[in-house]
Amino acid sequence: MNFNIPFRITRFALALLSLSLLPAAVHAADPPKTGDKAPDFSLKSLDDQAVQLSKLTAKGKVVVVLRGWPGYQCPICDGQVHDFISKQADFAGAKAQLVFVYPGPADDLKAHAEEFKSWKGKVWPDEFLYVLDPDYTMVNAYNLRWDAPKETAYPSTFVLDEKGAVIFAKVSHSHGGRSTASEILEELKK
Repeated sequence: MNFNIPFRITRFALALLSLSLLPAAVHAADPPKTGDKAPDFSLKSLDDQAVQLSKLTAKGKVVVVLRGWPGYQCPICDGQVHDFISKQADFAGAKAQLVFVYPGPADDLKAHAEEFKSWKGKVWPDEFLYVLDPDYTMVNAYNLRWDAPKETAYPSTFVLDEKGAVIFAKVSHSHGGRSTASEILEELKK
């Protein structure tokens, strides 16, 4: 009697099962895309006020802008933020809440975020929320960790509707190719 046949069949069945699960595992590691429910998060502002995404989306559309902290104040991040600040009145007219997420290691994150907030003369509108993501809580929930030397997160922008569904998503896998304020304002008009 050959006992290897049942063993081979079992091994074959396990291999087949693992292949059928592979696409789900790969898909689970993707950032949220249009049509997905955005993972909820609760992060703190620079003045230690809790900001919960689901409470914001319950009031209207939310734009989440994720920037990284590569160990220095990035001029590309700065340019993007200045662009959004320059269109503050247009975002207010579109009734959209903007949330800027500053991720990084918890040690000294607040000091780096404070520096970036006023770096190169930025004046943040009171309506724009600026939150810290110590130890990558939101970044990991959104599968946006850029795990390379001097990197933290892939620069990304998401527009969410009142139910927390993603209606626009743009993830840059480099420092360039970020969303512009005009691009997001066009999405909010749809």
